[in-house]
Amino acid sequence: MPDESRRTALPPRGEFVIHGVWLLSTDAALGDFPAADIHVRDGNIVDVAPSLDAPGVARIDASGMIALPGFVDAHWHLWNSALRALVKSDDPREGYFPVTMRLGPLCTPEDAYRSVRLGLAEALASGITTVHDWSHNVRSAEHADAEIRALSDMGVRARFSYGWGQDLPLERAMNLEDLGRVAREVGAGSKCEGMLHLGAALRTPVANPRGVVPIGVLCDECAVIRSLGLPITMHARPGLVRLLHQHALLGSDLQLVHPQGLSHEEIAQLAEAGTSFTTSPVIEMHYAQATRGEIQFQELEDAGVRQSLSVDSSAASANGDFFSCMRALLWSHKQRFGARVPLGPRRLLELATLDGARDLGIADRVGSITPGKRADVILVRTTDANMAPMFDPAYALVYSAQPGNVDTVIVDGRILRRGGRFTFFDESDVVREATESVRALARRAA
Repeated sequence: MPDESRRTALPPRGEFVIHGVWLLSTDAALGDFPAADIHVRDGNIVDVAPSLDAPGVARIDASGMIALPGFVDAHWHLWNSALRALVKSDDPREGYFPVTMRLGPLCTPEDAYRSVRLGLAEALASGITTVHDWSHNVRSAEHADAEIRALSDMGVRARFSYGWGQDLPLERAMNLEDLGRVAREVGAGSKCEGMLHLGAALRTPVANPRGVVPIGVLCDECAVIRSLGLPITMHARPGLVRLLHQHALLGSDLQLVHPQGLSHEEIAQLAEAGTSFTTSPVIEMHYAQATRGEIQFQELEDAGVRQSLSVDSSAASANGDFFSCMRALLWSHKQRFGARVPLGPRRLLELATLDGARDLGIADRVGSITPGKRADVILVRTTDANMAPMFDPAYALVYSAQPGNVDTVIVDGRILRRGGRFTFFDESDVVREATESVRALARRAA
């Protein structure tokens, strides 16, 4: 496990007012304000109004900035973030799948910790305040604990979906005993001060690069996981939904990833079961027209299937820029439908915030800037050259913004990033440790 002496204390929650900001609340009842104040106390959003009188409370001048809920990433393989140094697109030997399958078995808990921290530093810089750590290289209890420790150390809100080791034989079930152990610990509140919740990531029972898990093994895993009351996530491939439907495995506790290659019948089955889908459009655009087909966002939207946005893997997509995720979905949609079926920037921002929170089951706490919810808020500068002049904040965010425009990141009332800099750790240390780790991993694999 990582050395306890390396832990850095998170900033205190405290009390403050974000003053004079252009507010995009994503709360239909509250609406938006071209100039607003947001009062935060002990991690809670106390009040939102055009002007607030809060004598003696610290004020953050946010003039020239947009405030919106922190982005919610709904699927990210954080354990392999540092492996982007070795991944070479679709090269038959050095592409994403061969590299992660070859090096995954060599990763230590320390490697996992360092790589997750690297990915989370990138996430926070992009305005992502909630991540779904889709961990499909849980090689031991120590690996699981290392990733959970990284999530806690970096101050993010998270779901940790406990998976399997990359070289686990297909006919063998994942470590359900240790999953139960983590469920008891997380449920007891011993991890992340309530910032973490647990799920399970399962292998796919249809053709895919990592092999086909027998449906009987999958059914047994699902039965145990559901007895623990945990949500499930799984990568989708053509034919998956039909098979899950045949074995009564669909449900509102299931999130599928990559909405491609779905039949009309399968989409109807998803809608009936309440199963959600998260789209990782930067990656999916690589595979459109190849083995998986087009991104079927609009078909699922029309059917009323719950959807969200996700990075997938910064080793595969090259970075964790959530603005690019929104734009990639927009580009894919425009290629398919042009202006016939509009996909506006406000809908994309909802997908990136409130709908992500709904997908992860935490929309009662985050996803909108609403009094009573937790203060997961980002401030984006509109005075930077690539953003100015700004008239419509939603269009500016979706069409123009970059991670470099994210000025302030607040998670659960803690100011983790201010003025484009982290407030509680040295970013160069995170980069150095991840670099050392992946270089040593490459040497072990040679």
